[in-house]
Amino acid sequence: MKFNEFKVEVAEMFNCDMDTMSIKYFLPGNRKTLISLSNDKDLKRMLKFHGDSATVDIFVIMEEVMAPNISNLPASRSSRTTLSETVVPVDGTPLAVVHGIGDDNTESDIPLDGALDVVDDTNPLVTHIDIAGDITPILPLLGSSDDKNGKGAQQWQNTITGVGQRFSSVHEFRESLRKYAIAHQFAFRYKKNDSHRVTVKCKAECCPWRIHASRLSTTPLICIKKMNSTHTCEGAVATTGHQATRSWVASIVREKLKVFPNYKPKDIVHDIKQEYGIQLNYFQAWRGKEIAKEQLQGSYKEAYNQLPFLCEKIMDTNPGSLATCDTKEDSSFHRLFVSFHASLGGFQQGCRPLIFLDSIPLKSKYQGTLLAATAADGDDGFFPVAFSVVDTESDDNWGWFLLQLKSALSTSCPITFVADRQKGLTVSIASIFKGSFHGYCLRYLTEQLIRDLKGQFSHEVKRLIVEDFYAAAYAPKPENFQRCVESIKSISLEAYNWILQSEPQNWANAFFEGARYNHMTSNFGEMFYSWVSEAHELPITQMVDLIRVKIMELIYTRRADSDQWLTRLTPSMEEKLEKDGHKAHTLQVLLSAGNTFEVRGDSIEVVDVDHWDCTCKGWQLTGLPCSHAIAVLECLVRSPYDFCSRYFTTESYRLTYSESVHPVPQVDLPIQKRSLQASVTVTPPPTRRPPGRPTSKRYGSPEVMKRQLQCSRCKGLGHNKSTCKELLQSV
Repeated sequence: MKFNEFKVEVAEMFNCDMDTMSIKYFLPGNRKTLISLSNDKDLKRMLKFHGDSATVDIFVIMEEVMAPNISNLPASRSSRTTLSETVVPVDGTPLAVVHGIGDDNTESDIPLDGALDVVDDTNPLVTHIDIAGDITPILPLLGSSDDKNGKGAQQWQNTITGVGQRFSSVHEFRESLRKYAIAHQFAFRYKKNDSHRVTVKCKAECCPWRIHASRLSTTPLICIKKMNSTHTCEGAVATTGHQATRSWVASIVREKLKVFPNYKPKDIVHDIKQEYGIQLNYFQAWRGKEIAKEQLQGSYKEAYNQLPFLCEKIMDTNPGSLATCDTKEDSSFHRLFVSFHASLGGFQQGCRPLIFLDSIPLKSKYQGTLLAATAADGDDGFFPVAFSVVDTESDDNWGWFLLQLKSALSTSCPITFVADRQKGLTVSIASIFKGSFHGYCLRYLTEQLIRDLKGQFSHEVKRLIVEDFYAAAYAPKPENFQRCVESIKSISLEAYNWILQSEPQNWANAFFEGARYNHMTSNFGEMFYSWVSEAHELPITQMVDLIRVKIMELIYTRRADSDQWLTRLTPSMEEKLEKDGHKAHTLQVLLSAGNTFEVRGDSIEVVDVDHWDCTCKGWQLTGLPCSHAIAVLECLVRSPYDFCSRYFTTESYRLTYSESVHPVPQVDLPIQKRSLQASVTVTPPPTRRPPGRPTSKRYGSPEVMKRQLQCSRCKGLGHNKSTCKELLQSV
């Protein structure tokens, strides 16, 4: 059913005029602000809002009715009369169940299984709709664009009633006056405005409207002493945007922000225009949203001052964790490091000695960068080890992060790091984690390769270069590597030379000495970065706590899942082993007296069972027996499970998630006894968010090339026909 059809049935049910009728509803859990229905999308969104409820109350309001006789009622600038704010629901027969709500972009009808049942006439009217379906709510577009004076402002027309009206404080009087002016569409200015008296007049010249309120003696109450309610100006056609202060906008959008943290300023402008008849500019809406966010989430500035106290609480509630905050000489925030005991213990007990280092820019008020160290569990899922928030990504901050990580880890086993070769990581890893290995991230290398190419190459040529580059990186043997780079050489000698000079021993499987288990890029923990993206606009303490909650839930969920496993290896490793086992049935094994065997198939490989080695390098690269090794083990009547890396067993997986992250109480300044660390003052970093849209950092895709323009006239690259400088040849 379309909205217009729905409105016709409601109008017929209550025997009222569609043109003077409006339908409204409340947001779930908010019985203060009525939201208007004006189109098909609004109807769908109302149903999506109440997707978890059996019914939804709708309020049928008649806009043009006779006004009640109120003494001292000032002249109204609207022909509409304010309805009472107190709405008493009328028990009615539920409407039929609604099924199959489509996406916003789908103009499908909303089927109703039955006709509407009539409820006794009243004003305003309330009925119920039975709804069904688990639907994710999306942001509503409020109101109708047909009203000059917003429907939401009508409830404020009587906030000022006349002489003798009392208010509990000056602030309450000012807010009531502001709402009154918005409802009646005029602007005012203060003649006197202090803590005990307020005098206001209409901003229009020669208009006699005026009001004076002052404090009643010996009480904090403010009372209206004088009021001229007559307007002679054309205030109704004047803009009232300047009356909508930032605090007023914040009070309007605060409830919606609780449900929709991504409520956009342009949507705020649209909704306030339709609901209250006020035309805001983008900046007003943005500032109001920022104030509302601070009211809901707390002060961004104060959050930095709570960091030392948060670090202390983390280490108190999670013994064995490391949380530390560093400041600059002027006490401004420099960097924060957090690693929970459950993460450290899980990494050392059950994860491969393999750590991925990467960063993500933060889009909060004070910006910054989050540095992260993640690992791979036995099922090839990401496992968070440590993270750090720094004022800027630099060599010094990466070095500090690795020093903290070194002090938190007690393992003496060499660790393989997969990270970018820039940002000073090469030097820091070699000096801090001696004997470890640094594998360059293939994604960053690809981006740098494309940037450094000087020649003009088409998009297709660059794609071929990247494909051969990846093939060279994954090639298990030097001869395979050389074959791939020779293919690149046939396309571009410049790219070939760049690859040879990029230290292949740090990124090519054929030469890399560490154990990467075939993980070639550093953005392994994409789920972790999605957590940060959800929380990056929160104050820093809340962002850290949200990450803690996510880690806590991740550990609990995966521990519970692994309790149901009955296999010796984790599910993904069982699948890989089974797949190679099927390939092994097609191979021929030539037995010998020793422990070295020849295996024939598409190629001839040699398997050394004692050293867990195969010349195809698949066993060494992955930690699981390759198809050649499985064929040999089956001939020897030995179980392939005995030759799998221990990190892939269900037992190791359960050890990874055996520890728990414990809850941390809310950070509240101060408590009775505060340590010296918690008494340190931390101020926000001097960096502020620049104007414009923040740049986004993409993860996961190796495709980094941009398609170049190609001229259809001269076939040259970098320009099109309209800017081609080649002269047209005469025919």
